[in-house]
Amino acid sequence: MLLVNKPHGWTSFDVVNKIRYKLKNILGVKKIKVGHAGTLDPMATGLLIVCTGGSTKKIDQYQGMPKEYKGTFTFGKSTPSYDAETEADAVYPFEHITAAMLEAVKTQFLGEIDQIPPLFSAIKVDGQPLYKKARRGIQVEVQPRKVHIHSIEWTRIELPEVDFTVRCSKGTYIRSLAHDIGQALDSGAYLSRLVRTQIGEYALENAWDLEVLVDELEELILEK
Repeated sequence: MLLVNKPHGWTSFDVVNKIRYKLKNILGVKKIKVGHAGTLDPMATGLLIVCTGGSTKKIDQYQGMPKEYKGTFTFGKSTPSYDAETEADAVYPFEHITAAMLEAVKTQFLGEIDQIPPLFSAIKVDGQPLYKKARRGIQVEVQPRKVHIHSIEWTRIELPEVDFTVRCSKGTYIRSLAHDIGQALDSGAYLSRLVRTQIGEYALENAWDLEVLVDELEELILEK
């Protein structure tokens, strides 16, 4: 099991492919099991648990652990993807939002809530990821999912930007949380920055930078 700091612009699958390719070359094998325990969007960075070989049997266990995220919501605009990957599709007032309103609105989103995932997501409908349908302009009705938000903290309020720390269950879309909080405050909002800082007991501060890990894998395997 490897803790990796996923780079900005990489998909989680890109990281898995990079590690799989390196391991196959080092070990001289044609196949090796490599998988990740919880997708991060390409624009997000942070902790990704990558499992290899027999440890891939524990992926579901890691995926079920609570997560912690830090990042930024930008108010006053919305985007189709609920993050900065797509251009703004609407502009809203945000000058009326106060720190007190931000504190008050949190109560609507704590505990178990029904959350509608973004259309631009990897959830499959009829065997195809939603984001592929969304990019072709196909509208799909997405059913809400129950998720649990343990806590929301505002760590910087400089509107239109607000920094946060969120602790939540698996399956939570922080992009959807941004969108829904924007609407609850009679405005719009999208996720402009996201870092996953913790999965269960595993912390980002103990993760490998991907390029360093790839360079060190051969030495690590020899040490085993």
